[in-house]
Amino acid sequence: MMAGMALPVVAIVGRPNVGKSSLLNRLVGHRISIVDPTPGVTRDRVSAPCPIGEGYVELVDTGGMGIEDADELTEHVENQIAYGIAEANLIVFLVDAREGLMPLDRHVAEKLRPLGIPIVLAANKVDEIEMTAETAELNALGFGEPINISAHHAIGIEELIDAIAAGLGGTPAERPDDAAMKLAVVGKRNAGKSTFINALAGEERVIVSETPGTTRDSVDVTVQIDGRKLCLIDTAGVRKRRKISGDIEFYSYRRALRSIRRADVVALMVDASVPVGKADKDLARQIAEEFKPVLLVVNKWDLARNVASTDDYAEYLAKVLPELSFAPISLTSATEGVNVRETVGLAEQLFDQARHRVGTGEMNRVFEEIMAQRGPSHKTGTKPPKVLYVSQVATAPPTIVVFVNDLRSFDRNYQRYLINQLRERLPYGEVPIRLIFRPRTGKEGR
Repeated sequence: MMAGMALPVVAIVGRPNVGKSSLLNRLVGHRISIVDPTPGVTRDRVSAPCPIGEGYVELVDTGGMGIEDADELTEHVENQIAYGIAEANLIVFLVDAREGLMPLDRHVAEKLRPLGIPIVLAANKVDEIEMTAETAELNALGFGEPINISAHHAIGIEELIDAIAAGLGGTPAERPDDAAMKLAVVGKRNAGKSTFINALAGEERVIVSETPGTTRDSVDVTVQIDGRKLCLIDTAGVRKRRKISGDIEFYSYRRALRSIRRADVVALMVDASVPVGKADKDLARQIAEEFKPVLLVVNKWDLARNVASTDDYAEYLAKVLPELSFAPISLTSATEGVNVRETVGLAEQLFDQARHRVGTGEMNRVFEEIMAQRGPSHKTGTKPPKVLYVSQVATAPPTIVVFVNDLRSFDRNYQRYLINQLRERLPYGEVPIRLIFRPRTGKEGR
């Protein structure tokens, strides 16, 4: 199979707390799903490319089948499991070897039996090589003798991989093409992030609910839009740090921050129906510190358009989120699909801006013009300030090294002035610009 074609889908299915997320993390080779002893931690489908044999599959972690969700999301979780099963080419039916055969395992088996696709039965939490007596009763499920594994201790994993490859009858020879752009959608709870993702995906890819904190993992959703493959990262809703309670929320918050770091572009989604709060400001600060291209997505604009004009709201955002005053604004209504596609187009523009490189000659000419218009103040006890040589040394973010004769004259105020001038004169006016000042070493500027 050629790179870029759809991968076979392998879904990990089972009752709650048998170790599905741990198994996904083990097979993929790094932590993707949140692992916690609390039943029902995984709600959305979490997936990632996974090496199997000589090729790759899309490995999908699903929620615990039969869970009664504490936030009354049971139906949503079951729907996500059903989607995952419907797309699967093979299912890894995971049970807990230590607890043995449970009624819920029989319930899962009844759901899987009519599917007509390969099913590999795996008994997890086998911390010793020989647990034959403990796992023998699992034969009653009707899927043959289970493969004894320990996702935590990496026992039996190679045998499981071989069984998956055999069940699929061969896997693609190449890793799938990476997405052209990774767009992380971040924001506080209930801002509409998952609704936005689903509107782009064209299906209920992640759970949407009025219950705050529904999304716990960062979920990657790959979509094709106008022929381009994009990775949309749905993240857990963030709230004030002092209100974060429990391991699940802590790891959800950390995953949201990690999603910002690995994204090419970040969409900071704010809820137009409520004031910008501390959680929004904390996220804005994190995004600015990572020098990430960002657009401000004002969701639920249909609820606010009669209260504030577009210009007034833009002025309000610049005031409350000053670190992102350069960022473009997109007014959306995700529930109605208004401006959703256009928002992605705007993100792609930022993606391209952040990767633009300006030649050394043009960069030095621009700096000469800026200095002629307004140079830094000549501080007492310093040399008359001069810019000796300028060069863009990196992209994403555009990174410019400025060699000067005396660092003391180029204070923060003048650096801000320089960045604002560069935004007006260079083709990356809506993305972060990193300026690095270096003193003369005797070589530059000759």
